[in-house]
Amino acid sequence: MTAVTDQDHTDHADHSGDGSSPEGGARTEERGGAGRVEDSGNTGSGAEGSETGRAGVSRTGDDDRESGGNAERHARVPDEDGEADPTDSTDVWDDGLIARRVNEGDEAAQIAAVEMHRSAVQKATTLAYDGPLRSRLDALRELVGLSRTRLDSRTLAEAGRVLDEAAARRKLSGQHTVVAIAGATGSGKSQLFNTLAGVAISETGVRRPTTASPIACTWSDGAALLIDRLGIPGRLRRRPLQSPEAEAQLRGLVLIDLPDHDSAAVAHREQVDRVLKLVDAVIWVVDPEKYADAVLHERYLRPLAGHAEVMFVVLNQVDRLPGEAADQVLDDLRRLLDEDGIALGEYGESGARVLSLSALTGDGVPELRELLSQFLDERGAAARRISADVDAAAAQLRPVYATGRRTGLSEEARDEFSARLADAVGATAACEAAERAWLRNANRACGTPWLRLWRWYQDRYDTPSGRFPVRAHVDEEATARQRVEQAVRTVSDRASAGLPGPWAQAVREAAVRGSQGLSEALDDLATQAALPSGRPPRPGWWPAAVLVQACMTLLQVVGGLWLVGQIVGVMAPNLGVPVLLMVAGIVGGPLVEWGCRMAARGPARRYGLEAERRLREAAAGCGRARVLDPLAAELLRYQEVREQYVRVTTRAGAEVG
Repeated sequence: MTAVTDQDHTDHADHSGDGSSPEGGARTEERGGAGRVEDSGNTGSGAEGSETGRAGVSRTGDDDRESGGNAERHARVPDEDGEADPTDSTDVWDDGLIARRVNEGDEAAQIAAVEMHRSAVQKATTLAYDGPLRSRLDALRELVGLSRTRLDSRTLAEAGRVLDEAAARRKLSGQHTVVAIAGATGSGKSQLFNTLAGVAISETGVRRPTTASPIACTWSDGAALLIDRLGIPGRLRRRPLQSPEAEAQLRGLVLIDLPDHDSAAVAHREQVDRVLKLVDAVIWVVDPEKYADAVLHERYLRPLAGHAEVMFVVLNQVDRLPGEAADQVLDDLRRLLDEDGIALGEYGESGARVLSLSALTGDGVPELRELLSQFLDERGAAARRISADVDAAAAQLRPVYATGRRTGLSEEARDEFSARLADAVGATAACEAAERAWLRNANRACGTPWLRLWRWYQDRYDTPSGRFPVRAHVDEEATARQRVEQAVRTVSDRASAGLPGPWAQAVREAAVRGSQGLSEALDDLATQAALPSGRPPRPGWWPAAVLVQACMTLLQVVGGLWLVGQIVGVMAPNLGVPVLLMVAGIVGGPLVEWGCRMAARGPARRYGLEAERRLREAAAGCGRARVLDPLAAELLRYQEVREQYVRVTTRAGAEVG
């Protein structure tokens, strides 16, 4: 068996020149508890590969065979920085998996074992997500795509990372579960790692920090790509040394021993943070002295409260606690976890598994093995981890998508905006001006000739058409512009009310863009929608009124000529008839004019209202095209992303948050 020392993760192996020396075999048995170093025997020549398979260690070249008298040879030794010597090019580590133990004298069995290893790597079943999780990931992907133009990249960074990691994990083995052992300095996590592996793989001791880099131990073949994803080199990959029954219990497990999360070395803490984002589950190891450490709870456990289903919390070193102190500490640990928001997997409920053990004496380790075996048999840790990551990303994005208020632009707000624009262009004044113009034309058509002559004299310097100036003065135009700006601000504030910050800002920006040139456009539309050139249309009764007015004028003329004839002696004297005719014409003309004015009020009012309606519709159409439609587009985009966000937060048929 291969012997593995703990100092700096340096690998050592005992073997004789031909692998059959009794002394070499004895040394192998003595050091059999050190575990098997992962090998790359399929990369060398046929003779070297055969000898590597018999010895179960990695070779360093032909020079080792020439030094057959040496009882030990060294594998690649890392330098002070933890990196292997680049000059040791012959010691090529493979994917971290080696062939199973075979009979040293059976060459065919060795070849079959290597082929079995290759087949296991090739046939590893990739991970498959269930329908709800796939739907949530699709919704998150759509959500990120719709939000890129509205949110900055930092806001969407975590969601993008979750999508990338979900896609990467899906391409890898679904038959393996990557479990990291994390803990503080001196918590005994490396000792627990060695106890589970049944071999002293990870270095333990009083020197701190002891674990400098993550170490991987695999219980079955086919996990090479998973370990590659964690960035663990081949020299830090191991296999356990256990009985077939114990090994079968944890088949599919990839156990990772992490550096201390509270290490004084910043690089160690960075490695912990990096690997914790990639593993499927975590075993948190705490000890009676530091189980309530603020760093552990505030930096890790509390932020990862949503990952309780893929979390184990182990109280180690209970052998140091007298009597019932272990139960008291364990209860206090459960209390702290509950305060952190971590659901506990008790009484058949899903959540974090909490237990106590002693990695030194072995008390409680079988229970942990049994829990891990059940956890591995479910084959759902990776999917649950991704689902928890999606929940965490959705919770982080909640301030930019979710709101407790009703959002949108009501019809009342739209109508008020249109009314403000109509007032700005003077729709009411246009109605009054149109009504006055109609009445004036009616008076001109139906008035007495003498009055019409007088009005003609007054209006000879006025505008001959019936058009009316809506805003003739500069101060009125300035006031109208202010009204338009105020209307735009009001409608943008109402549209953005209740929206999250980025989307409210997008709505306001759309309103500002639409308001540019709005006043000028309203001026043009007001001119086009005002009264047409020329006089207003006349009703059908106007000719009859004009004829009656002409008759009244004719009576005045006839009566006047009759009197003149009598005065000059052409006609016989008779004052009654001509005076009566003149009085009838003089009185009847104003009466006809007054009657026409009364009859013209209704049509004049309708004419003014029609002019106001045209101007209001023109102003509303301009405001809708330039302001309301862009606002509606932004609100619709928000509704779309809101629907996608609801899909993201929907887990097992219930909305989260």
